[in-house]
Amino acid sequence: MHAETLVNSVLVSLLLILLSALSGFSISLTFSLRCRTPDGLICSGRGECECGICICQVTEPGTFYGPRCECHDWICPTYDGKTCGDHGICKCGKCFCDENWLGESCQYQEECLLSSKTSKDLCRNAQGVVCSKAGTCHCGSCMCHNPHGKGLISGRYCECDDSECLDEDSGEVCGGHGKCYCGNCYCSAGWHGDKCEFQCDISPWESKRRCTSPDGKICSNRGTCVCGECTCYDVDPSGDWGDIHGETCECDERSCHAMYDRYSDDFCSGHGQCNCGRCDCKEDWAGKKCDHPLSCSLSVEASQKKCRRTSSLPCFGRGQCLCGQCTCHPPGDKRVHGKNCECDDRQCEDLNREICGGHGFCSCGRCICSDGWFGKHCQFPRSCDMTDKQSKSLCEAADGVICSGKGSCHCGRCICSPQEWYISGEFCECDDRECDKHDGLVCTGMCSNAAALLQTPTRALTDLFVMDIEVL
Repeated sequence: MHAETLVNSVLVSLLLILLSALSGFSISLTFSLRCRTPDGLICSGRGECECGICICQVTEPGTFYGPRCECHDWICPTYDGKTCGDHGICKCGKCFCDENWLGESCQYQEECLLSSKTSKDLCRNAQGVVCSKAGTCHCGSCMCHNPHGKGLISGRYCECDDSECLDEDSGEVCGGHGKCYCGNCYCSAGWHGDKCEFQCDISPWESKRRCTSPDGKICSNRGTCVCGECTCYDVDPSGDWGDIHGETCECDERSCHAMYDRYSDDFCSGHGQCNCGRCDCKEDWAGKKCDHPLSCSLSVEASQKKCRRTSSLPCFGRGQCLCGQCTCHPPGDKRVHGKNCECDDRQCEDLNREICGGHGFCSCGRCICSDGWFGKHCQFPRSCDMTDKQSKSLCEAADGVICSGKGSCHCGRCICSPQEWYISGEFCECDDRECDKHDGLVCTGMCSNAAALLQTPTRALTDLFVMDIEVL
């Protein structure tokens, strides 16, 4: 009898424990359902559920918020690089525009105060086409055509066609494993391919480990990491062999180029071998770029000093210094001359390759103008037969500012500020400081509207999303 009572007591205890567990599970399930989004994610995958309340993660550059952590303001639509076009506020990923502004990114003005000409000029892309023929111009802003409402045409000038990101099989943007920016897929970690269609067979952490260079940088900051392998940025136009190589892109052969090597295919002045960015000189040659003969009675420093004179570069950056003597480059071009190659008569040529505009002569890279003419290329007549109003109307840039605010107007033509040597262009709109520099040399070609050339979607977005796509 006593044993039976004991068994019943144990059974009752077990039953109570089971009921308690079931009750707890039911409550836990209820709490979990409160935290679950329609697509089945707990707290949108951005937080933890505690007693039916989502505790959202804090992450750069902002915070997740909302009942299920569904809101994050830093991904609101942007226009010209500004969130909500700088004419609205971002709430839970959506722009709420200021008065008199409309559009997904608050980029359109309801009332326009611009003239039709000025408006269209502001809508022209780099090729001069209004809204890239993929949209209509409204008050200086392009309204892109998206007949199916998918928003695949985008960009300030409607230059981006994101339909190029659609996966042919699934129809999803970047296969559902990345984001599309101006027709290019930027894949999530662990995925790669033009449409992010391929999955890596190693973890993102292992991929990062394999791509980390000895200095602790991913692909030495000279390439992209895909599934544990570095693809180096190839700076050789031929595409056959780039100047950057190595398992983690640690070798940069550009460091082996002497200034005048750009006129040939040589490394190390033609007197050495480039090994992972360092010159190993042949016998009888020395110097960082193997440009100093050991037969020279001068030291490397004395030779360089003799070739520099008043310049910060040997031979004014226009020639080869050999034992204190300059040989001007490019070879055979008599426009570059002088004991230290200090004269560059190419600077006297205008855009049409005419010397001093046909109104003067060149003296050591400077134009000496004939009477009645002035300017860097003698391009401005001193007399003018138009009124001040007529003149200024011809000097207006696309934004309506005279000579872009960086020069003065004379007889309908802009004279860019001589103190700002880097400003050029018909309306002083170009800033040549943006031209690529290497080893102290400005680009060997002509710098034209460099700022616009650099602001390509790929470049801008690579900077913006580098944290997301750095390692796959």
